Amino acid sequence: MSVTTAALLADAMLALHLGVVLFVVGGLPYVLLGYRRGWRGARSLMFRLAHLLAIGIVAAQAWLGRLCPLTVWEMALRQRAGQASYGESFVAHWLGRLLYWDAPGWVFTAAYTLFGLAVLAAWWWLPPERRRG
Repeated sequence: MSVTTAALLADAMLALHLGVVLFVVGGLPYVLLGYRRGWRGARSLMFRLAHLLAIGIVAAQAWLGRLCPLTVWEMALRQRAGQASYGESFVAHWLGRLLYWDAPGWVFTAAYTLFGLAVLAAWWWLPPERRRG
């Protein structure tokens, strides 16, 4: 793999990671607002299962002290491209600033756990609809 290819793949991985973060973080407000407004997607069992699974994986990784595989893959690609962490291109620089925060690990574990509990609470208060046949 060429250095340029590795750098482009690292940027793509960072963009994918941002999309996952937006799905996890934005999914709960989407459900809370959309449920009240009658948006079909906010009531979708498949959407709700995917969202619950996503935050469940994030919280489990934090409890187990594991890095997200997307982060690991991106860092490996950046090393292969000869880049320092997250700063070699416009995409990497700006998306990296949005995604990566400097705080103790317990802060993230607590935040992910609380957010996961909020998603579970929304599941109970605003249950998804099963498809009607």
